[in-house]
Amino acid sequence: MTWLVTGGAGYIGSHVVRALVGAGLRAVVVDDLSSGRMAFLPTGVPFARGSILDGDLLMRTMDAHDVTGVIHVAGYKYAGVSVTRPLFTYEQNVTGTAILLAAMQDRGIDRMVFSSSAAVYGTPDTDLVTEGTPKSPQSPYGESKLIGEWLLRDQAVAVGLRHTSLRYFNVVGSGEGGVFDVSPHNLFPLVFEALLDGRTPRINGNDYPTPDGTNVRDYIHVSDLAVSHVAAARRLDAGEPLESAYNLGSGDGASVGEIMSTIAEVTGIPFSPEIAPRRPGDPARIVAGGALAARDLDWRMRHSLREMVESAWQARTG
Repeated sequence: MTWLVTGGAGYIGSHVVRALVGAGLRAVVVDDLSSGRMAFLPTGVPFARGSILDGDLLMRTMDAHDVTGVIHVAGYKYAGVSVTRPLFTYEQNVTGTAILLAAMQDRGIDRMVFSSSAAVYGTPDTDLVTEGTPKSPQSPYGESKLIGEWLLRDQAVAVGLRHTSLRYFNVVGSGEGGVFDVSPHNLFPLVFEALLDGRTPRINGNDYPTPDGTNVRDYIHVSDLAVSHVAAARRLDAGEPLESAYNLGSGDGASVGEIMSTIAEVTGIPFSPEIAPRRPGDPARIVAGGALAARDLDWRMRHSLREMVESAWQARTG
């Protein structure tokens, strides 16, 4: 049995691949390297370069490696930019997922773990997001992830697809030297690049109704995330029941101010963040619970905030 990991050369995907291999499962990767890197792949894992929009490539890869399940991590993940590139976002995330599901159906592959997003919730009016929190995505990215979940649901009805979707907010840290978040939009790389360039990092708003006035968000370690992807794959292989979706959340979160202070301590680069105006629509606090995932997917927060920062900084700076 082999698991196809789409986007497996990316920051998150490569950690999932390493977790699969570490658990004794076989993996094969399809990635177009638009944001992934060959250097992120572990040695010996088969790789096919290409897009999930290429159904023929997907089916050839499935045939060549006796694929029995798919962990679908590939996607366009920039929520803010998706507002200005909606058609591209839908093509990559919706059309791509439909083509992948069609290839799976054609080859009789009946199990999928989908890397979804807490962006499906939008800005919920609750302190703790649960799987039952109303879905109200506020970007084409969030909408595309919700549609992806609908596609899986409908394929389950139509052809018996067995599946689950994993929703999460901010993924940070590193479990492998040299594998780091390359996104130009996420907080950790933004702060790291500013410090490495001699610039002062910025906080958007410090007058929120939170303990230190800065936004509180979920931050989870990428290795913990990868463990739960593998646990979901194992349950699907064993024919064990799964919920249609799980939140992978910390339950309490961390503030941007806390993160800035921790980064200063870990890097040894003292700084006082510049305070910029609030970004429109930014809620004070969004944190997800993880009780269902803890029950079924071996989910737990194995890393402290300091450990998240330390591993991320070490991976980025070598």
